[in-house]
Parts: sequence; C-alpha cells; structure tokens
Amino acid sequence: MPKQVANANWSQSHGNPSYRTAHPALSTSPSLAWSVPIGAGDGRKQRINTRPVVADGRIYTLDSAARVSAVSPSGQLLWNSDLVPSRDEEGQATGGGMAYADGVLYVSSGFGVLTALDATSGKQIWRQELDATGSGVPTVRDGLIYLVAGDDTGWAIHAKDGRIAWQVEGTPSASNVLGAPAPVLTKDLVIFAFGSGDLVATFRRGGLRRWSASVAGQRVGSTLARISDVTGEPVLVGQRAYVGNHSGRTVAFDTSNGDRIWTAQEGAIGPVWPAGNSLFQISDRNQLLRLDAKSGALIWAVDLPGYLKDKPGKRAAVVAHYGPIVAGGQVLIASNDGQLRLFDPRDGSLSQSIEIPGGATAAPVIAGNTLYVVSSKGNLLAFR
Repeated sequence: MPKQVANANWSQSHGNPSYRTAHPALSTSPSLAWSVPIGAGDGRKQRINTRPVVADGRIYTLDSAARVSAVSPSGQLLWNSDLVPSRDEEGQATGGGMAYADGVLYVSSGFGVLTALDATSGKQIWRQELDATGSGVPTVRDGLIYLVAGDDTGWAIHAKDGRIAWQVEGTPSASNVLGAPAPVLTKDLVIFAFGSGDLVATFRRGGLRRWSASVAGQRVGSTLARISDVTGEPVLVGQRAYVGNHSGRTVAFDTSNGDRIWTAQEGAIGPVWPAGNSLFQISDRNQLLRLDAKSGALIWAVDLPGYLKDKPGKRAAVVAHYGPIVAGGQVLIASNDGQLRLFDPRDGSLSQSIEIPGGATAAPVIAGNTLYVVSSKGNLLAFR
C-alpha cells in the first residue's frame, strides 16, 4: 500500500488524480465523533445520492430536496441554500453532484440547473439552465466546468459566469441509473462517460473529439446486465483510465487513443480505488474485489451482504454498498444496512464493523483524519 497521507480536502471526484489521495490517513478503528442534520433524507421517490465535498475547513452536503449545507469540522451548521427553482416544487426532482474550486461550490441538481455558490456564505453567484436533467457530477479545472446532463450530453461551462463554452453529444440510452459520473481530465483531454456505456474524449478547450470507446459486454443471464450505464466512473492513473459498468465488465483504456488494454469479467458499482499495483472495487455481483492493475487479473474476492433482514409482510431489500476507499491501512465500505465495514487489503478478510446510525445513502469521503458519510435519515456523520 502507498504511504498514508493526512489530506485536508476532498474537493472533487477521486477519478481525477489531481484531487485524489491514494491512501488517506484514518484511525484503524474510527468511532462516531458527531452527527448533524443537513436536510431531507431518503423518501419513497427522493433519495440522497451525492457524496460530501470537503474544502477549506468546511464539509458540504446536498440533501434529497436540493438543499446544500455547509458544516464545520466540529459539526456546526454554517449555512444552507435551497436550490429548488421558483418554477418547480420541492420533491419534483432528486439527485445531483458537487465540486469545489477557488472558493466556489458548483452544484448540479435533478432540476436541470447548475449553480455556483460562494463557498463561504452560500450566496448564489450564477445559475445555468441545462437542456436535460443536470444530475451529473461536475469536474472543474482551469476556468471550465465539465459535466454530463441527461446521460447523453457532455457540457463545458465557464466557471466565471456560467456561460456555455461547448457541448458534445453521446449515444442516448434508456437503460441507465440516476446520476452521471464525473468527467476525468488528462493534460489536454476531457473524458465523458455516457449512459449508453460509451466514452468520448474531447480536447478540453475546444471540444473537438479525439476518440471514442465503449465499455461493451454484459453478464449472461442477469436482468441487471441490460443496464449499459457506466456505474464505475472513470478513474485515471498515469495514461490509463479504469472504467466499469453495471453488467459485468471493467476495462482499462489507454487515454491517448482509447485503445483497450485489458477487460475483466467483473462489473463495478462505483469507481475503482487504485492503490499501489492493485484496484479495489465493488462488483455487480455484490463482492469486494482486488484486481491486478496491470492485467485485470482477480487477486481475491469476498462476498458482501446481499439483503436486509426481512420485515413482516415486506420483501427483503437489497443492501447498497458505497466505496471502496483505502484508508488507515484498510479497505472501507459504507452500506445502507447501518454498517461501516473494514477489510484487510492483503486477503479481503473482514477486520471489523462499525455502526452507521441510519445507514449510508452515498459514498463516504475522508479529509483531516475524519471519515464523513451522509445517512438515509439526512444526517452528516463524522468518524475519527
């Protein structure tokens, strides 16, 4: 494993190496330090699917009703901002994504709006209407914001004023999941992942296409294999992009030309976590995997809990797992069954389980030796 680093921020998607700490520092046995309400939790039609963002001494969250909150490292609520457009009503849309850069928090919402907020006060700087549901996670660099809206359009938007710089179209698909993954950036290119399973790389400044590729293939006999969406958002390591789908494939691409380097017969329900010469991921078959990063070969696999305990008169619900993160010398997964599970990266053995009150509803993040996760009840929890 790489050496542990006490990172101060988690400002954007870890798919971009500029914003990723390979091995964040964390206690080997973290415990709940505090919990604070941040808004509406999961409901019958709305749910929280946005991981927190940590930057400049604040933790930012987005609840299921499009409300952004800022919280201090001690658990004090600093401000909140309602992003429901005046023409709409709370509860009509859900989902979204956040990214922080240069004192500004950029937030996309299921209402089809991208909003820039002053990160200190929460005041709106500008807002941009998108042509489709703007629930993709944004990526920001060098004055441009990149995101996917409606699962089939890639956008580049000026960070200063919200003006549209350019757009690129992907292949439409009806079989995708809520929320598009964050685009990833090389020195010259931006790589978008679309709901069809296609990747499109364009030049960052002009939007001219450089190459396209597809995370093709599906697991035979699985109904979920019909979902073509890229659920394991692209993760860059050197000149490689690791990408997974919901239907039994994880692929390593050469970012210079889009050529396949290898294909693993395992899907990814979330981005892989690169550490050393290995990749850790949650598979479409509800397993925690460790793959060889060079070849895609399976090193080990361990089963994760599949169903919540039956309730009288109700069908068993599927357990949702979020992560993984390599931190504190262990592999961490937060789940909606109310458990934070820690695994030994050497062999996948379960080291310990820690209670998450309310259960996780989105992926956790780590900054300042603290793990932050949002619960289904609408609380931000801090573990140290």
